[in-house]
Amino acid sequence: MHTANTYQIIIIGGGLAGLVAAIELGKLYKVLVLDKDSYPRHRVCGEYVSNEVLPYLQSIGIYPITAGAKKIDTFQISTHNGKLITTSLPLGGFGISRYALDMLLYTKAKEHSNILIETCTEISFEKNLFSVATKEGNQYQASYVIGAFGKRSNLDRYLNRKFNQKKSPWLAVKAHYTYPFEDTTVALHNFEGGYCGLSKTETNAVNACYLTTYNSFKKVKSVVDFQQEIMSANPFLADFFQKAIPLFDAPLTISQVSFEDKAPVENHIFMIGDAAGLIHPLCGNGMAMAIHSAKLLSEVLLQKDLNNREELETKYTKAWSELFSRRLQTGRRIQGLLLRPTLAKASFTIAKMFPSILPKIIEKTHGDVVV
Repeated sequence: MHTANTYQIIIIGGGLAGLVAAIELGKLYKVLVLDKDSYPRHRVCGEYVSNEVLPYLQSIGIYPITAGAKKIDTFQISTHNGKLITTSLPLGGFGISRYALDMLLYTKAKEHSNILIETCTEISFEKNLFSVATKEGNQYQASYVIGAFGKRSNLDRYLNRKFNQKKSPWLAVKAHYTYPFEDTTVALHNFEGGYCGLSKTETNAVNACYLTTYNSFKKVKSVVDFQQEIMSANPFLADFFQKAIPLFDAPLTISQVSFEDKAPVENHIFMIGDAAGLIHPLCGNGMAMAIHSAKLLSEVLLQKDLNNREELETKYTKAWSELFSRRLQTGRRIQGLLLRPTLAKASFTIAKMFPSILPKIIEKTHGDVVV
């Protein structure tokens, strides 16, 4: 393998996980990152990051707080009818837009890896070598491919991934607004069929990102109607959508968001970030998990002989499952509870009586500080 289009590792997807992997692996290997969108860009995302990955980000030269990220130490959660609980976050976190954080990572990753704005359409594996084709008509080869293509991609269908064969009832919507909101707080407000997260970003805009079901959304004709008629049954969201000034021309949306189990390695492709597993957004840990998964895979690939594919795949699969499987299960249980108003009401009553419960639940969806 000596041609210009030949690499040791190709990373498909240049989001949080893909760029972190490019920073780490590009120090030792010849790495190519393929992403279909140019930088900087907005993504549908809660834009709250747990402090569990802050020391690690700083260790690779990424400084979110210096870039203006908001330090967050308080969590608020409300029921459908507006009953509110406020508690401290065990580790805390920071609020930063994907527009800013992806750009920080992209700038650093370019120092170590080649990054091209191209859309991957085909991946084949033969004789221990991957071939990757793009819509732009180019073809690249590599010994290893890393899938960092997010929650759902056309590549999931191309690879015939099992989770993709089941239709998902979830869609997500995100936009930025001008609205008076505490810098140090992240809020989660429930409504019929979903929940909405609010937090400040580095620009002082409030990011509002919500997840809902198609069944709930189809009762109205538009996003604005949904916000006014369904979400605003929660008084906190009613106040927000009445007073908040939109900063986007239109909200960003993504459909068919799947929380089904995914395999960390499929078709010999290492999956990281949301491509490996998506935790329910209410847990507030998806961005940290994406970053951590890239670090985890990088450690496997940097410490082992790249010629032993089977050993690398086994080691990564085991490590990923040990680190993240229980968090995903806890997230599913919490979401199932909050989407049932009767159970949610009872749970809030218990949490009000025993304030230490909520921080302990939060801890179960997060990990130790990553260094």
